[in-house]
Amino acid sequence: MPQHKYFSELAEELSKKMGVELEVREEDYAFLAEHGDTDEFGMPWTPQLLAELDDGRIVVLLSKMPFDEKTLKFDVNRALEIVMEKVKGLE
Repeated sequence: MPQHKYFSELAEELSKKMGVELEVREEDYAFLAEHGDTDEFGMPWTPQLLAELDDGRIVVLLSKMPFDEKTLKFDVNRALEIVMEKVKGLE
């Protein structure tokens, strides 16, 4: 999976920054079908970044890695900004 490396780096950085436990599930399509983003046929894609809240809800923080339109490379810094905005909105 070409994006796996970027999602892993982002998840590790977020886990450290926020002081929360990191759980990695690889190719857990049943979990993603229930809690993650899916396509028009109900099929989930990987990787995705999800979080379990204190009340037990599972929320999608990022399902598609943004890319820099100039370089066409994945933009992990922008992804971090997007995720932090979503986290702040959950508080």
